Amino acid sequence: MDGELSILPREKLLCYGASALTDVELLALFLRTGRPGMHVLELSNRLLQHFCSLRRLLTAELDDFKVVGGIGHAKYTQLRAIAELARRYHASQMEEEKPLLNPEMVRYFLQGQLADEEREIFMVLFLDNRNRVISHGRLFSGTLSHVEVHPREIVREALKHNAAAVILAHNHPSGKAEPSRADRLLTENIVRSCNLMEIRVLDHLVIGRGESISFAERGWI
Repeated sequence: MDGELSILPREKLLCYGASALTDVELLALFLRTGRPGMHVLELSNRLLQHFCSLRRLLTAELDDFKVVGGIGHAKYTQLRAIAELARRYHASQMEEEKPLLNPEMVRYFLQGQLADEEREIFMVLFLDNRNRVISHGRLFSGTLSHVEVHPREIVREALKHNAAAVILAHNHPSGKAEPSRADRLLTENIVRSCNLMEIRVLDHLVIGRGESISFAERGWI
């Protein structure tokens, strides 16, 4: 019975595609085996119920799994590797395909890059005049609650990439995305610096855990 059940998600994927699988079934495919007395699908279901979301599960520390059980070093490293592979996939997509950006794509990419960082990171996406990504990078890194950002360095990098526009982003390790007054003042300074070189600042996104706030959507840019 267990052997028959364990192959169902794989067969479902082959017949209908990966999008047809539930989160429980996808997780079961990666875990491959359950624990004594518990089928892998039941273990997957318990893990998702305990952590409440895939993001929390894939970013949890090893000790966090002790309550549920069934996750040793091998499965833990596999789960962390899945999360990192997904992050690198989206980074590669941004670099190689040079897509036309839309707000949803930007948020998804930046959440993967910044949401789980333990210190403040300031990123910049450099775009051409058709809003295609030329490059992106982590220009500044700071502490738990502060990152020092130099507008002239952003302008310098934009000119180096021959960028027509930029999108700014930084994270709040506290998890709350609400921008501070310092965030708004910094953005105004960057916009002024970029305007001098005819570089458009399209947006500044503040990334929290499971949430993000867009300066453009609030009318601040």
